Amino acid sequence: MAASSQGSRPISFFEAAFLGLRTAVTSSTPESAAVFFSLRFSTGILSHYNGLGHRRRGKTLLKKSVCLLAFAATLLPCSFIQPQSTPQIVVERGVAMKTRDGVTLRADIYRPAVEGKYPTLLQRTPYNKDNAAEFARKAAARGYLVVVQDVRGRYTSEGEWYTFKHESEDGYDTVEWAAALPSSNGKVGMFGGSYVGATQMLAAIAHPPHLAGICPVVTASNYHENWTWQGGAFEQWFNESWTSGLAQDTLNRYIRDNTNARVGSSVLPLNQYPVFNVPAPQNAAELTSEFAPYFLDWLDHPTYDSYWKQWSIEENYQNIQVPALTIAAWYDIFQGGSLRNYTGIKAHGGSETARAGQKLLVTIGGHAGGGRKIGAVDFGPAAEKYDDNDITLEWYDYLFQGKQNEFATGKPVKIFVMGKNEWRDEEAWPLERAKSTSYFLHSVGKANSAAGDGALSTAAPPSDPADTYVYDPANPVPTVGGPLCCDSQHLAPGPRDQTQVEARPDVLVYSTPPLTEDLEVTGPVTLDLFAKTSAADTDFTAKLVDVAPDGVAINLTEGILRAKFRESTTGAPQPIAPGQVYEYKIDLWSTSNVFLKGHRIRLEVSSSNFPRFDRNLNTGKDASSSSEFVKATNTILHDAAHPSALILPVVGK
Repeated sequence: MAASSQGSRPISFFEAAFLGLRTAVTSSTPESAAVFFSLRFSTGILSHYNGLGHRRRGKTLLKKSVCLLAFAATLLPCSFIQPQSTPQIVVERGVAMKTRDGVTLRADIYRPAVEGKYPTLLQRTPYNKDNAAEFARKAAARGYLVVVQDVRGRYTSEGEWYTFKHESEDGYDTVEWAAALPSSNGKVGMFGGSYVGATQMLAAIAHPPHLAGICPVVTASNYHENWTWQGGAFEQWFNESWTSGLAQDTLNRYIRDNTNARVGSSVLPLNQYPVFNVPAPQNAAELTSEFAPYFLDWLDHPTYDSYWKQWSIEENYQNIQVPALTIAAWYDIFQGGSLRNYTGIKAHGGSETARAGQKLLVTIGGHAGGGRKIGAVDFGPAAEKYDDNDITLEWYDYLFQGKQNEFATGKPVKIFVMGKNEWRDEEAWPLERAKSTSYFLHSVGKANSAAGDGALSTAAPPSDPADTYVYDPANPVPTVGGPLCCDSQHLAPGPRDQTQVEARPDVLVYSTPPLTEDLEVTGPVTLDLFAKTSAADTDFTAKLVDVAPDGVAINLTEGILRAKFRESTTGAPQPIAPGQVYEYKIDLWSTSNVFLKGHRIRLEVSSSNFPRFDRNLNTGKDASSSSEFVKATNTILHDAAHPSALILPVVGK
């Protein structure tokens, strides 16, 4: 047995090795991290982190994982670099606090070695507080008290883990506890991305008195629409890969709490010894119910009901009373929500300080990646200008220390303009000077695939024949790139060549001629589509694409709409009548891209984007509880009576 770094609680070799490997990933050599990254575990004992702290699923058997873990541990250095105090920084590990209902949460605290009162930066994470050590050290050296806490039910903190459930109350309690620490000056700001952004937003709507600022990075505004569901479709890839990552710590805690060698001591022959006291499930789905019940609850609540409203951010902007730096990204899975958070707090924040104190930075990748090259595209040296950690510290230097940096002197909005690959300051989002321009769909009835006759034009259609394709749930259009999370090894995110997708007959392709001059599109993108289907229900998907002169077709932004949710994605579904024409307004979120001279603007229309979204079975039943499906013949109309159009925010020179 080994001693826990959080106290005297003994931990097993399994947990010690697990903690050691995980520490090596964040604190040791690249070679050590590579050993850790090579492991794959089907039940999720171990997996590696991507750039935002999410972990990737593995594929080997549980009983083999322990052997692999032990083997990998022998390849790592004998000592691991834990966060330690230095002459400049004092580090306290595993500091406990009690929530209002008596649950112990643990945090690591970093502070300057010089005694004093310092502004406090707080992160509450489900991804292991050790991963923030590098940022925390940097911030402490810059004059901040930094508190990094494992949220309830995760890693070193006690209690039950359930997504979103405890974050408002626990966040409030933690902010007030942090503000009262001996080295705190009483001002608390929060930081971090993705779910760590959600812990900020959920704390902010509870408006703890000592919260003085937030910095949510690539996070959502609603945990129903555009987190778990989008346009009525289930965000299958994200929901499943994220859940599998989250469940790994839950399983590890279960094994730790229930392992007892005495239980199997009487078993003969000895080669049948049960290494863990884990009942064998009758099927894999039992593990989901045991270790990730929230996943099943998401499926049970496809509409925006009371289950989701209890955690709504959008309905509580008036309760947010602090300045915020919102960091969004064009290819991020939560782009839509990030932009809504900025506009929502700016318009409806609960104080003038909040409304006037909103800043927005829109980068490129978010969950899809960082740096200069994201996906298949090199965005040039300017793409590397802003690092999330550095910009977070600059934000709080301005907000808490009064430094006159670009947050004090610049415009409130900064965006990266793709195509030109440059940064630009703006007074507002969306851009007031952007002109909503309709690009109407045209064809002579054969827009199937990029080899078809589909076209886009600002001229309204006269009497074009309709386009038809067959959507087969057994052969869905594959997801190629886009705003994905959380397993980039098995499904690569970001900008990717769509040539493979556009060769399919069930994908309608509409393109402009090569542009005679550069054309900028910056802002929200919408497809106004008139369509009918032979099925009881179906989906319609849309994707905006930039086509280079050499034919490489790079995705920019995309959307989906389930037919029965055409009236509202928050209300009750409205069934359709097969064969009847309906209007569908598909939200493709936003982009900022200059289509260069010689490039073409392209729109893809289909009925699936799998596995990003779950497949519509075309029966009217949900894939959450049904496996039967039928083919659907779907028809897109674009004539004078049904002027289907891609609506783009065009920015003049």
